[in-house]
Amino acid sequence: MINSALPGVVVIAGPTASGKSALALDVAEAFDGTIINADSMQVYRELRVLTARPTAADEARVPHRLFGTVPARHSYSVGCWLKEATAEIEAARAAARLPLVAGGTGLYLKALMEGLSDIPDIPGAVRAEARALHAELGGAAFRARLAEEDPVLAEAIPEGDSQRLIRAFEVVRATGRSLADWRDEHESRPVARFCTLVLAPPRHILYAAIDRRFTTMMENGALAEVKALTSLGLNPALPAMKAVGVAPLRRHLSGEISLEEAEEAARRASRNYAKRQMTWLRHQISGAKTLNAQYSKSIAPKIFSFIRQFLLTGQT
Repeated sequence: MINSALPGVVVIAGPTASGKSALALDVAEAFDGTIINADSMQVYRELRVLTARPTAADEARVPHRLFGTVPARHSYSVGCWLKEATAEIEAARAAARLPLVAGGTGLYLKALMEGLSDIPDIPGAVRAEARALHAELGGAAFRARLAEEDPVLAEAIPEGDSQRLIRAFEVVRATGRSLADWRDEHESRPVARFCTLVLAPPRHILYAAIDRRFTTMMENGALAEVKALTSLGLNPALPAMKAVGVAPLRRHLSGEISLEEAEEAARRASRNYAKRQMTWLRHQISGAKTLNAQYSKSIAPKIFSFIRQFLLTGQT
């Protein structure tokens, strides 16, 4: 199916629980594809259940890459992911397979389709300083501290977005320049031609799917998974420890809240995360084919036709 004169990558994006994994699996089977993960939490080895990572049975059906490859003790970056994802795209092409990048982490998708700015490596001491200062001050005070050196990004980043605040602080502290400046001077260097599909179900349908999926997660051992993760004694600031649902389930395990309260908090956090994802996708991805529906096999023919057109003509 792949026209080698028009090399391309299919990107499947959407909020959590929209059906991305099922769609990617069906596309991969129909078009001899390799599924490459673009979910920043599904990279972590210890979080299969709570991140809704593909099952072992699904992974046996078609090649899956970058799922569960990183120990939770590591802090995986978008730069690391882009390097590995690019290598997997090339490996899929070399094997005459269609590269399918599937996930809902906007920063990963943007980096893949637009490239990353050449920000110098940040010294470990600066990274540690930024994390320690955030832990000491808290979100609001840390944001005010960032505003002294980078008022533009301090204004743009919510006080609750600790990851982006810390990143902005460490870049301006290490380089003397705002992260926004580095991005503005950057020229896009996409690695391929992209066919982008976005699943955007109506909110009430998506939220119902989130609630059902979390019930299934609990039945499949999500609480035991969080207990095992907690037993590792990892730094709470590590990305894996911030996966949606981890915090409330840890609070239950420590006796702070009931299981019912923890489950409701996890569902609420997942719904809020989905809302942020939908906002990002709506404003940051252009030229995508958006399907305002939860994925089901009934809409597969329409999607397959769209992909065939892309592979044959290079256009969408």
